[in-house]
Amino acid sequence: MTAHPLSGAAAVAGIGATEFSKFSGRSELQLACEAVLAAIDDAGLKPCDVDGLVTFTADTNSEIHIARNTGMGELTFFSRIGYGGGAACATVQQAAMAIATGAAEVVVCYRAFNERSGERYGLGQADRPMDTSADRAAYAWMTPFGLNTPAQWVAMFARRYLHEYGATTEDFGRVAVVDRAHAANNPAAYFYDRPITLADHQSSRWIAEPLRLLDCCQETDGGQALVVVSAERARDLPHPPAVIRGAAQGLGADQHMMTSYYRPTITGIPEMGLTGRQLYRQSGLTPADIDAAILYDHFTPLVLPQLEELGFCGRGEAKDFIADGHLELGGSLPLNTHGGQLGEAYLHGMNGIAEGVRLVRGTSVNQPENVGHVLVTAGTGVPTSGLVLGADR
Repeated sequence: MTAHPLSGAAAVAGIGATEFSKFSGRSELQLACEAVLAAIDDAGLKPCDVDGLVTFTADTNSEIHIARNTGMGELTFFSRIGYGGGAACATVQQAAMAIATGAAEVVVCYRAFNERSGERYGLGQADRPMDTSADRAAYAWMTPFGLNTPAQWVAMFARRYLHEYGATTEDFGRVAVVDRAHAANNPAAYFYDRPITLADHQSSRWIAEPLRLLDCCQETDGGQALVVVSAERARDLPHPPAVIRGAAQGLGADQHMMTSYYRPTITGIPEMGLTGRQLYRQSGLTPADIDAAILYDHFTPLVLPQLEELGFCGRGEAKDFIADGHLELGGSLPLNTHGGQLGEAYLHGMNGIAEGVRLVRGTSVNQPENVGHVLVTAGTGVPTSGLVLGADR
């Protein structure tokens, strides 16, 4: 099989973050700069070495201000990815493409926001000013019927999944229990030393049936950044490279923004399946080769179809796969070893990529044995992206 030109060309060489909190007391620009400088330092580089930046369209921190306030010089590459959390892994994809094509040599991916003390994404559309965008026009078909918030949008998918596959809300709760167990061992996690039981999940209050409070990720203030360089250059830097074996985006047929209700079935995530097929094709790997997974967990119900779309189990089988312990540290696919967005922090998935790097380095606080390849996903319900990170072997 011909090697994919992107696979193995670049690596994540540095990671950096602020603390994760509910009130940072700082501007989003300061959070971004702190995370960026920490990542550059972790890579053993200097700000003047950076010649590329990638972030989300949703980020308020423009490249010019990041560059000026961190001491960078000229930039030859800068890019922004849309669709909220769906952009996370695509920032690394863009960085890897820039490295592979020679557009840049050192690219920093960043995301920072005061998502708890500032604009709260969990409030959805209800209190946002009207605009004339196509997205807002599409939402106009949903909001009059009470579908205003992310939890309400996801509840529609979750209810259908329960009906079609005979699952229960306890099957969702097991995802939250695993995440919080891993967060309890992570000093950087907001829910450090605070595990939960399935009974805790089942007794938590309803948010939008069948979603309970403990099915919904937290809201976080903070910043996270990653440094991407060529795999060859990464070998000369302080940490073992997290080689980018695959990086892909996926936008599915008849895709909407969190409300793809018009498809023939709404129990799968076609765009994640599309992303997964590209990742396996690029990397030459199969699901059996993946040693750990960081799956985007803004809502627990959407973790189950991700497992199915990515080939770890069959359609409707995720509930049994989880109940059998596969996602725990001793299981076949340890999940969200940092605690996920439910347990560590909600940074639009960027903190999940950083955990993927730690798993490859062997430095996770919940490190499984013999991790050679980690699969990381970005936001679901929206056009999405994914990565396969591997050890430099």
